[in-house]
Amino acid sequence: MNDNPTLRTRLDAFAVTALLLCCALWGLNQVAAKLTLAAIPPLTQAAARSLGGALLVALWAQARGVRWWPADRGIAAAGLAAGLLFAAEFACIFIGLQHTLASRMIVFIYLSPFVVALGMTRIGGSERLSGGQWLGLIAAFAGVAWAFADGFGAAAAARVGADRLQWLGDGLGVAAALLWGATTLVIRGTRLATAPAEATLQYQLIVSGVVLAVAAALSGERWPLPLPAGATMLLGFQIVIVTFASYLLWFWIVKHYPPTRVAAFTLLTPVFGLLAGVMLLDEPMTPRLLVAVAGVVGGIALVNRVGR
Repeated sequence: MNDNPTLRTRLDAFAVTALLLCCALWGLNQVAAKLTLAAIPPLTQAAARSLGGALLVALWAQARGVRWWPADRGIAAAGLAAGLLFAAEFACIFIGLQHTLASRMIVFIYLSPFVVALGMTRIGGSERLSGGQWLGLIAAFAGVAWAFADGFGAAAAARVGADRLQWLGDGLGVAAALLWGATTLVIRGTRLATAPAEATLQYQLIVSGVVLAVAAALSGERWPLPLPAGATMLLGFQIVIVTFASYLLWFWIVKHYPPTRVAAFTLLTPVFGLLAGVMLLDEPMTPRLLVAVAGVVGGIALVNRVGR
């Protein structure tokens, strides 16, 4: 991949293919994370993902001769901010998954394009959406809001094993979306935009790994010994395929394509997450979730249409 930060004006075939792959992997990742929670506590799991991914990124960068820790104060400050946002985002996701369904979490996380769309109008004047594109985001938001309302009440608690804190899990999913959107804005609106994709990812993995590990220790979480074989495989998938490979590809795309269009395209991820949750976790395909999926899929076409 070429690290020239030249910004393309639209998503080409490579970007669409790469984003589809990332969306499928991220949808499956929510299921993998929820299954792994049976053996590895949430903050410990998130820390292991980040630190394991950081090691792989370091080896990858060294093999390619890329400086993954640029000696630039502006980049370092932005990298630290992005890393703290990244850590908070995944803390919200992993803790929230203890109280809500994986298929619900994946829908709420993808409110992040609204944060990006609003923020880019301030840090990138050329990234202004047309009325039709805003309509697409609103359509997706309407679907997500409809699904969010389903997370309250006794009926919802009964569907998730009498967990009356599902509203908290849903709320943490929305918080994660805000944090993810803020991370994207930091990457595009600071000197971090000039750093290689490996450096952008490494700052976030190292900072989040350390922060999450400390939080896990302070909360009393312990690494399970011995680690079950199934949990080992699921954690390996999260580290190698998701945290290392897909995130590296994602940050390269964010640097080279319009962030608002890229962020909106990831709204397809709930479709993959919903299907994975239904097929692998035997989670219910509720009417509200179907409405949410219809909203985000319809919004994709509007947001990514090419204007005049």
